[in-house]
Formats: sequence, structure tokens, C-alpha cells
Amino acid sequence: MAGPLDASGAARPFADLPAGLVEEVLAGATQVGAHLLGDFTRIKQEKAGLRKKLDDARLVGHESDLPSPHIPTTCATDGSYAIERLLAADLAAAAAVAVEGLTPPSETRHWDAPHHRTFVRAEVHHDGTQTVLRAVMLGHELELAIAAPHDLVLLDMTLALPVIYFNQAFAKASEITRELGAGTVACVSEFQQHGLDFITHYRDVLKCPRSDKAYAGLPKYATRREIGEKVGWPSHHDDRSLLTMLLRPGEFTQPQPMLDSEFHLHTPGASGAASNALKAIADEIVAALKTIRVVYYRPHGFIPALRVEVGSAVADNPHRLAMVLRGLKEQSVVASMLEPYPLYMADRMAKSLAAAIPAFRQVATQRISAEYDGDIGEVFFAMHGYRSEGGR
Repeated sequence: MAGPLDASGAARPFADLPAGLVEEVLAGATQVGAHLLGDFTRIKQEKAGLRKKLDDARLVGHESDLPSPHIPTTCATDGSYAIERLLAADLAAAAAVAVEGLTPPSETRHWDAPHHRTFVRAEVHHDGTQTVLRAVMLGHELELAIAAPHDLVLLDMTLALPVIYFNQAFAKASEITRELGAGTVACVSEFQQHGLDFITHYRDVLKCPRSDKAYAGLPKYATRREIGEKVGWPSHHDDRSLLTMLLRPGEFTQPQPMLDSEFHLHTPGASGAASNALKAIADEIVAALKTIRVVYYRPHGFIPALRVEVGSAVADNPHRLAMVLRGLKEQSVVASMLEPYPLYMADRMAKSLAAAIPAFRQVATQRISAEYDGDIGEVFFAMHGYRSEGGR
């Protein structure tokens, strides 16, 4: 959320901080700048050598080397969740959105407006709510991705993220059910009811079985160093930042297996046929994660290198890979957006959820106040927010 504003509406980020603290932070920021300047200088001096290692390893290709596909229709999904800790209960909200990309004049738009899924409930106090709510959000993102009629669907995440969140949610949902009983926590019921659908959607995104459609994960940040490990770059060099400096517009790195792709997916809490179905799909997901490929692509000079994660069915097919890169290039046309247009718009919409939670609480408070026949002060105490937690 933005800091305090002055009378003209301008932000005043230091308004509530002690003067001495601000001075120390500014001094520290100056030192950080000096440190980063040294890093930038060293990279500049080593740039030619780093690029030579890429070329010697034959890791760089150009989009012109691939087939020339039609411009694909594109959309992107993103989501966010937030929990407002109230005196009487927790106000839990999650939303997933899907935004259509820029459409060529000759093409017909699939959607008149963004598509979305929402979940808003009052929950009993429990520390595990956040873990399960996050998985519900992610499941609805995958649901929108699978339902989208577009040729290329972009997801604002690493393709390994759902297996981590779903693992945590399956375990936490079982724990909450044992502690509080079935049906007590709404987001747990939502996750358990739709868990099979969620992981089925995830499997389909990873395996990408349809030849006329592709899914791509575009995380903004990743610690894996597939390129750096392969060419022997120093461990403190990050792949994306270096490749932003080394790749020329239109260049991409040859698909590489994703590092650290040994995952597991436990699906407790089900029994009988449901348990068998969950386990079978979980095994398919673990196998599919081992086939994920990573490509870095620099569509334009004003866009940083994009980390693109796709299934091997896409990466190993030059026509399908060309379609993904063409879609990214056509959606990366605004210099002020450092990512493809639909991802940028979906991200902005998703981040607005947390800021809107106090308004949701106010609406609920007004409804209670209008119909409660007791002391109105009790309502305002019960609906007082102590802190907000959220994320994507």
C-alpha cells in the first residue's frame, strides 16, 4: 500500500519514520549503490568473455532460425489472496484473473472483458488458512488457463510453483480437518472439493497435450541457474540479469532442462476411488515436471530477457516453440511494460485485491450493523481489523 500523502496527494514515504532512522537508511542505500556499481562495472568488463562462453556452447539461437508461425491469440492469468485478521473471525479472499492480450486488427477477440474466479468467506481463526487459501487461488488460476480458448496462455509463475503450494495445502487441509472437523473452514472444503480438478488442470498445463495450444510459465524471479551451470558462470551471477545484457533482440537460449526438478506430490485426505485418482495424477505431475524446459528470450531491446518455462512437447517442436516466442514478441510492444502486456495487466488486477479488503470488511460491517439488534459497539469491535496478510 502507498505511504501517507500530503495535501497535494503526493506520496510521503518517510512521514512516519524517525529522522535518524531515515538518515541511516539513506546512508545504507548509498553504500548499496556503490556496491552494485562495482558489480555492473565488472560485468561490463567480462561481457565479451561471458558471451563467448554462450556462443562456444552453441546455446544461442535467433527467432529467424525457427519457422514463421501465425500470430497466436494470447491471454495471461494471475491471482492473489488476502486475509484480514478480525477480532471475531478471519475475512479470507482469493481471486484469479485471466486477461486477453493485444489482438491484431484482422483477428476477432475471444473475450469482451477479463475472466475471473473469486472466493470470499468469513473463516474461523486458524494459522493454516493462508496455506490452503493460497492453493485455492492457484487452482482457480489453472482452471482459467485450461478454459481459455487462446493459442498461447501465459502464467505469472514458475511451473514448479503449484506442486509446492498443493503439497502444503493437502497436508494443512488434513490437519485442519482433524483439529476442527470437516466443513468448519470454508477454504479447506473448497480445496478438498476441487482438489482433483486443480491437479488435473496442473497436469494438463505441464503436459500440454494439444498441438494447437501452448502454456508458458514466466516467473519474474528465479534462483535456478540452468545456463550459468552449463557454461560455468560464477555462482553469484544470475541467469536472467546476465542474459539481459548478453542477448541481442530476437535471440533466445536453446531449451534446457529445469534444474532441481525432483519433486513429489502427496495427496492425503481422500479415500477409495478418489484417492487412487489423486495419486495417479500426482504421479503424472511428478513425471511431467522432469520434462520442463527453460528458454530465455529477448524479444526487443527495451525488454529484459524473459525466463520462459514450457513442457518438452512445446520445447522440442520448432513450430510450437516459434509460436510461443512469436506470441511473446507481439505482446511485448510497450517500453513502459517490462513484461508481456497481458501478464502486466493481470498482475495489476490481482494486486488490487489486497488493497480492496478493507472495503469488503466495511460492506460486511454495514450489513451487520443494519440488522443487528444488540449494542452496535459490539459489531465494530468484532469487525475491527488487526492485520492483513496476503500474497500471490
